[in-house]
Amino acid sequence: MKNLFLSTVAVFALGACSGETPAETQAPSTTEAAPETSTPTDATPAPETALQPEVMATDSGARLDSVLASQPEAIKARYGARNPKATLEFLKIEPGMTVVEVLPGNNGWYTGILMPYLGSDGTLVGVDYDPEMWAAFGGFVNEEFLEARRSWAQSWTKNAGETRGEDDAAVKAFAFGNMPDEMAGTADAVLMIRALHHLNRFEEKGGFLTSALEETSRVLKPGGFVGVVQHRGPEGNEDSWATGDQGYVKQSAVITAFTAAGFELVDQSEINANPKDQPSNEDRVWRLPPTLGGSADNEELKAQMTAIGESDRMTLLFRKTAL
Repeated sequence: MKNLFLSTVAVFALGACSGETPAETQAPSTTEAAPETSTPTDATPAPETALQPEVMATDSGARLDSVLASQPEAIKARYGARNPKATLEFLKIEPGMTVVEVLPGNNGWYTGILMPYLGSDGTLVGVDYDPEMWAAFGGFVNEEFLEARRSWAQSWTKNAGETRGEDDAAVKAFAFGNMPDEMAGTADAVLMIRALHHLNRFEEKGGFLTSALEETSRVLKPGGFVGVVQHRGPEGNEDSWATGDQGYVKQSAVITAFTAAGFELVDQSEINANPKDQPSNEDRVWRLPPTLGGSADNEELKAQMTAIGESDRMTLLFRKTAL
């Protein structure tokens, strides 16, 4: 994937992290089983799985509805742009799974949904960027910031633990480049939600996308899924613009990267599409809501960006090829 990447680092680049809005991440504090059925004693027992998929789908859908309805109003305010129900269902996330959430932030947006949805039989694993990649951001990044990233796994686990209910998923956390051997082959799914562009932009500097995809494959079970939601740049724009520095990457480039890493594209969806977002080669994703960068003192421009809405986003489902 040498054709995707590196450009200038900017503070606004943190803004599309999966767990938090851009303003929250600029610096240094950087988101039932199927009912048993009786078997007639005078008949051959029916296979236990005969009705299970449909019943499980119904149960998980009702569970997700309940979880979403119970979220704080600030979280619900983003449902129109983030479409969490349709997104999690498309990405095949189910209660009881072990799910890895990449770059969830200290108080991840999806984290508060996933913990109760996965439930007490599930596990949510937060994964941060490699500390060496954080060092490549430059600008606001100093030793104090890097030290906070090195201890991020402990602080995220603590924060998540303070908000999780007794019936919520267990939580743990690591960083890319420091995933323990015992994680190998344990995850049902990995979610990369608005987190991929940062890996793209620093690929040439340290191979961070390549190594992240390698680790993703290693922690997934054979046949496990990777869900990607990412700001999507127009295919006709310059490749040098779509490296991730402006927040956007091309869908074709993402598919190429995952395919080269041994993943199969299972499906793609327009759940999170916004055809009003047609960025030029001079545009950055952070011009749009919720950041509205560059229009704070320009009401006319702010109105134009607000009318566009949040970014156009690809939604892709990949699967680790079973060994």
